[in-house]
Amino acid sequence: MVTGGAGFIGSHIIEKLLSKGNEVMCLDNFDDYYDPQIKRKNIEPFLENESFQLIEGDVRDKVLLKNIFEGVDYVFHEAAQAGIRISVKDPMKPHEVNTTGTLNLLEAALDSDIKKIINASSSSVYGKVEYLPFDENHPNQPVSPYGVSKLLAEHYCRVFEELYGLKSVSLRYFTVYGPRMRPDLAISIFMKAALKNETITIFGDGEKTRDFTCIDDIVRANLICMKKGSGVYNIGSGHSVAINELVSKIIEISESESEIVYTDSVIGDAEHTLSSYEKAWKEIGWKPEISIDKGLERYAEWILSSQL
Repeated sequence: MVTGGAGFIGSHIIEKLLSKGNEVMCLDNFDDYYDPQIKRKNIEPFLENESFQLIEGDVRDKVLLKNIFEGVDYVFHEAAQAGIRISVKDPMKPHEVNTTGTLNLLEAALDSDIKKIINASSSSVYGKVEYLPFDENHPNQPVSPYGVSKLLAEHYCRVFEELYGLKSVSLRYFTVYGPRMRPDLAISIFMKAALKNETITIFGDGEKTRDFTCIDDIVRANLICMKKGSGVYNIGSGHSVAINELVSKIIEISESESEIVYTDSVIGDAEHTLSSYEKAWKEIGWKPEISIDKGLERYAEWILSSQL
């Protein structure tokens, strides 16, 4: 089962699982946080595959969850209310979806034969920087309700393994990008504007840094964790890029004539993120393979071929 399977990351995980001959159930509520038709298009290629099943539903629905786990071996838990900024405006929804929804999932899984839950977490659990790169022992001081909700979900996964023996692993994603990425994410906004030679707006002075991770590396980590790993792992590129540098790369790749303008910074945005993936490399044999330059080139090609 892939929860949130019609979304950006979930649909890529499904695609890879199906290509390897697995039977996959997709659970998604097609929330209107962004256009549900984008998500329906994400999974459209799977609908005629006999190994694919779509269930329209919500992780907040306890009864539904208890009724659909029969025959499920692994759960890739991608369902979430994403977005730092929306969590600042409305802290309750990310708590209900990300924290309570995860708890619902874990409780339902106790009554089934689930072998393992692979939980999507976030670098947002770190928040305030005490040192870089972040390793998994770095203090957790989230600076947004979204980060808090993801950290709580991690703790529930840990506690359910310790108390009840329900195996899980939480993967702390660092700013994922690539084909089918959410339209509200920075790389998506910047690239589409650049390809149209439209003005690119940067929040703040552009000196905030991010660890950008290609979707292919994220999917590979998820599949590895079906058989390996426990606890938490950083899944990031291990390189940081300032937003100004990112935009320069995008303009160069797209041969754009876009102008750059700056506006006020956003409350709740982390100043810097940078991952250490040493633990993942030592324990599960994962490390990133796709550079930001190669990943941006692939993304630009995908946008052009999709005529988005």
